[in-house]
Amino acid sequence: MDLLSARQKLVASNVANADTPGYRTQDFDFQSEFLNATGGAPHATQVIDLPVKNDGNNVSLDREARLLAENALRFQVASQLMKMHISTMRSAIQGGTP
Repeated sequence: MDLLSARQKLVASNVANADTPGYRTQDFDFQSEFLNATGGAPHATQVIDLPVKNDGNNVSLDREARLLAENALRFQVASQLMKMHISTMRSAIQGGTP
């Protein structure tokens, strides 16, 4: 969930800089960061192969909107899984009574 939260902030920063000349889109290699989760802060990198506008900016609002929606869905799933885990732990602690 920490990685999802960090990604949400990064994508929001990309959107905020959509009109900043020379700004380059940043993102995480989500799969690598997820698999190598060490508890440290994820490392943002520039996204390559995006079309660059005349001012040097390469933010695609369509891409960023898709990433925001994808990230929100992942966070929702992670939250539900965490809620179920906590419920199971609570039930075990209480001896199986709800």
